[in-house]
Amino acid sequence: MSPEEWFDVVDEEDRVVGAAPRREVHARGLLHRAVHALVFDSAGRVLLQKRSAAKDMYPNQWAASASGHVDRGEDYDTAIVREMGEELGIVVTEVPARLCRILACEDTGREFVWVYSCRHDGPVRPKEDEISEVVWRLPQEVDRWVGERPEEFAPSFLLVWARWRATAGQGRDGAATKR
Repeated sequence: MSPEEWFDVVDEEDRVVGAAPRREVHARGLLHRAVHALVFDSAGRVLLQKRSAAKDMYPNQWAASASGHVDRGEDYDTAIVREMGEELGIVVTEVPARLCRILACEDTGREFVWVYSCRHDGPVRPKEDEISEVVWRLPQEVDRWVGERPEEFAPSFLLVWARWRATAGQGRDGAATKR
């Protein structure tokens, strides 16, 4: 059995005010941090993951390419590099481009979120205990899917996708430029 995850607890300004185990953070609705990545290939398709049935939040729902909590003492940039490696087997040599920040709210699970974007044409090796399926889809296909069946997506992904569409998502390939 793995040790319990610990997260930094933050205030309304995203300043660290303490730390607590994952179970307590979620049970008490404490503010904390997360990261999401939208991975695009050179054809302009975005990688989506279907969360496994074993996930404690939003099981069997579609989500961003990679996402996860920022661990205690970790920063956002370090967390996204770790999550891309852990969830997708994508080893990045530099931090992906920061696309936007989403403030903590109910749809994010009370998480402050930084959204990242990058291009990747290499292999993807989804972590089987966290991801049940991955698909590559063109942005207009995702738009149609989200419009017709939003209940199939984690609420946080719907926010991430809307924000991406309003900013970097107007170009053909969708990947944000480096900051």
